[in-house]
Formats: sequence, structure tokens, C-alpha cells
Amino acid sequence: MTSPVRVRFAPSPTGHLHVGGARTALFNWLFARHSGGAFILRIEDTDRSRSTDENIASIVDALRWLGLDWDEGPPAPGYRQTERLETYRAHAERLRAAGRAYHCDCPPEELDRQRRAAQQRGETFRYSGRCRERGLAAGALRLRIPTEGATIVDDLIHGPVTFEHGQLDDWILVRTDGTPTYNFCVVVDDVSMRITHVIRGNDHLSNTPKQILCYEALEYAAPAFAHVSMILGTDRSRLSKRHGATSVQAFRDAGILADALVNYLARLGWSHGDQEIFTRDELIALFDIKDVASSGAVFDATKLEWLSHEYLKARDGAALAVLAAPFLRAAGLTPPADGARLAAIFETVKERARTLVELVARARFYFEPPSVYEPKAAREFLTPEGAGRLDRLLARLGTEREWSPPAIERAYRALTAELGIELVELAQLARLALTGGTASPPIFDVLALLGREEALARLRRARAAAGGGA
Repeated sequence: MTSPVRVRFAPSPTGHLHVGGARTALFNWLFARHSGGAFILRIEDTDRSRSTDENIASIVDALRWLGLDWDEGPPAPGYRQTERLETYRAHAERLRAAGRAYHCDCPPEELDRQRRAAQQRGETFRYSGRCRERGLAAGALRLRIPTEGATIVDDLIHGPVTFEHGQLDDWILVRTDGTPTYNFCVVVDDVSMRITHVIRGNDHLSNTPKQILCYEALEYAAPAFAHVSMILGTDRSRLSKRHGATSVQAFRDAGILADALVNYLARLGWSHGDQEIFTRDELIALFDIKDVASSGAVFDATKLEWLSHEYLKARDGAALAVLAAPFLRAAGLTPPADGARLAAIFETVKERARTLVELVARARFYFEPPSVYEPKAAREFLTPEGAGRLDRLLARLGTEREWSPPAIERAYRALTAELGIELVELAQLARLALTGGTASPPIFDVLALLGREEALARLRRARAAAGGGA
């Protein structure tokens, strides 16, 4: 096509945004940004029994969190199907007047009976065409499908896919109650919004010949189609809740970074050599829908957490302080008023955190003193000998005029030389006193960030727990 690229993401607001839908949105967004085209968000909300405004808000929120901005769409009017009913009625009347569609008054109960009978025979139900030549003036409106020949879908991912017309039936455009069907709305919307490429899940591939025949009946050119494979669970069945978290919000709430999820979803079925980590600009520059694999991609939560870890490590402390703010509140922790100190705290713990939840958990000891000490370490370090060493450490640090990691390290080294012990012995004792365990960031950084008053208070508390002096 020579016209500018225009693609759309058209979710049904019947729940949260699934990662499969998010990947479809991402592929459309990348294709539009790579080509300098337009990315349109459209809400397919004709299923009024399940579509809600809350779900629309949730989907919009998820897309914004992922950074997938749209050029056209909500909140502007005209991008929800329930706002476009007159447009569908006008197109339906065009098809009826041209003889490309006809009314059908077959009772739903009879059609259901025929459908069950076909299922019992192991066959796909197809409408018999009973009303095709009856010239009825009312009833459901069906598209008149050619009885011979075939429709070929020249898919950008799967290649040519042939559908014999004998395997299709005259599908319903407008129901008896006047509501348009999904397949009909999609065609009218894509035409009126000048969509050039339809990129969607391959569960829609079977709908495509019907839609192409509808384009032809309306005398419109069909867009190019690309059907993306399904995302699979580790058992290679379609990804669902039984495999764990599947919604974008669930991964956000688990503390996965948005850029990490975008990077991961882009790599599900698409690749560029052996490269694993991409910036947004790299994804936009390199992405081509024709490079997407036709086979299903397995969702690997461990790989996603690895990516999140890499992205988290690359963020500076100030950025992490902003990202982690809601997780601090959720953990019941109050951040310090000093933003620079908070940034420095996160710098010390980011190397081992895979998510923002883990980042906050690893930093918890900075915000509250340990309520208990690790039992095995307490038996080893909180002894009469340990009490004596804590006395000496408190005396030395209490007179230290400069409270900085280098100054604290000098005081430690001088004291360990006086005591004739290894630095690690005194460091582990202090680590237990300050954090409640024996694994933490560098102890001199911890002491400095806790501040003189809080650090000495924790050392005194451990000294009391250790009992008599050496």
C-alpha cells in the first residue's frame, strides 16, 4: 500500500489487559512508529453484557503504564463501537439494497438445534441458506457468500492461507434485535478509520475470509493482514490464569518494570540476532512484522524477572525512588524526607533485586530496626565476646567526627587491628546488629545511610541482647 501506515489496537473491555493483548498492541505500536504511521486505539464494546467503563479505564491505564501512546482514540469521541451504531446501520442498508445481504427469519431455537446436531456428527455448523432467496423484509441480516471458489488470505506472517467458500456460511451482519455483529463492525471500523494493516492474534485468522468477503461486498479494498501466534504457557497450552499472572496490572503490581515487560513481550516471537535487551528506540528501528515467527511463543516468568533485574540495575537511585514510592507505601514504610538519601539507599540494594517489590523488601532494614536477629548468626555473634567487641565499636564510632563510609571504614580497620581480628568478623557482627541478618550491602555504606544516631542505637540494642562483656 502506498498510503501512510495506519494500524489499530481494538480490545474488548471485558476484563484487564492480558499480556497477549499487550503484545498485540506493542507490535502494532512498533510497526506504526517504525514506519512513521499512526497507531489508533479503538474500543470494541458492543458486548454490553460484559463491557464496562471500569474495564476501559483499566485497559487505558495499562497501555499508558507500558508507554504505548496512541495517535487517535479515547477520550476523543467516535472510537467506541457503541458510538458508531448509525455508521453500521448505513453500511448494512447498502449491502441489503445492493443484494449482497438478505434477511433471515430462521428461529434461533431451530438454528441451535441444527448446531447441536452438527456437533454430534463431528461437523462444523453452517447455515443452510434457507432464507437466501426468500426476499424477506425483516429478520437478521446475513451476508451473501459466493457458493463457489475460495478466498486467499495473504498473511504477512503465515503466507497465503486458502479458505474454500464451501466451508463458509452466510454469516450474520446484524442480529434480529438490530445490533451489529463483531465481524461486521470490524470491517466497517477498519474502512472508516483507513486502517492499512490489521495486526492481531491468530485466533482471528478464521474470521478473516468472512471479513475480506465483506470488504468486497462493500467494494472497499481490504487491508494487509498479519496474524500473531498465541502466547503459550510452559505446558505449551494457551497462556491462562492457571499458569500464573497474565494481566499487565498483575505484573505491574508484582513490581516488574514497564520497560522490562515491553522488552520481554517484543521478544516473544520476534528477534534480532542474539540480542536480548533493547531500548525503545532500538525496538522501533529494528522491528518488522514480517520478522515475527509463525509458531507460538512460550511465556517464561523467570526470563521476565531476569530482564526486570537488568533494567532495575540500570536505573539510578533517584529513578528507583520514584518507581518504588507506591511499593514503599504498600509495605507500610515511610521514606525519609531527604530524597538524596532515599536514592542512595536504593543504590545499595538494587544489584540483587529482580522487582520493585524485592527492592523495597531488601531495603526494609533502612526504614525500621530488626525486630529479631537471625537465630544461627545470633548464636555465633551475640556472645559475651561479641558484647565486648560491640562495646569497643560503640566507643570508637561514638567519637568519630566524620560520618561517612571512608571515615567509618578507617575506624573499623583501626579497631580490628587493635583487637587482632579479621575485618569480616567485626563487619558481620555489626551487620547482624544493624539489619538482623548477615547479608546486606557494604556495611560502611549501611552505617553511613542509617545515620549516626540510628546506627549507634541499633548497635547498643544488639549489645544488650549479647549479654555480659568480654
